[in-house]
Amino acid sequence: MAQNGSTREPARRPGGRTARVRRRILEAAAELIARDGIGGLRYDQVAELAGVNKTSVYRNWPDRTALAVDALAAFSADAAPLHDSGDIDADLVDFLEALAAALSSPQGRALLSVVGAAHDNPDLRAVVDEAFAQRLTAVRRRVEAAIESGELPAVDCRLLVEMLSGPVHLLVSRGAREFTRADAQRITAIVLAGVRVTAAQDGAPAAGGLDGGEARPAGPR
Repeated sequence: MAQNGSTREPARRPGGRTARVRRRILEAAAELIARDGIGGLRYDQVAELAGVNKTSVYRNWPDRTALAVDALAAFSADAAPLHDSGDIDADLVDFLEALAAALSSPQGRALLSVVGAAHDNPDLRAVVDEAFAQRLTAVRRRVEAAIESGELPAVDCRLLVEMLSGPVHLLVSRGAREFTRADAQRITAIVLAGVRVTAAQDGAPAAGGLDGGEARPAGPR
């Protein structure tokens, strides 16, 4: 007669408890950074908010900066995606609205709170730089497609991202009121109108990538 349970493998659940605990800890850390800043991050509070033992936090992140870096890096990887509907103006409006929502989340507020501290901390600086680089890459791909189709003239993509996202960061960080779709539409309309008019005045090329092509005349779309 076979022995019950003596050699049976334990059932494994997808992801497992370790992955779930790790995710709770990172979410808790981001929420506390948003509330107290990187300097106020305490392991006992992280553990309490995550519903885990403090040793679980120390075991995975013996260094507080490493915990903050992982918490913010996990957020920046999928914040504010940019889709291609064939209408660059509408796509950028959607992007700014998604960016505002992401920055208003606990992880987004945490990211904003460490921007200042990042100047003196190479690890945090790397997280901030990576968040911007991912955003720039997403916008660059969409802008290149818009230039190829003649929707936009050739443009400095980094400058375009800064002009579009700057007002979003300002409004969200001030917290005076909620960022609305109307804000996203107004910012996009002003920035893209300026890009198109400036390109027409300068005789700048419009198609064939960021560095070349034919100019698109300014005017109503």
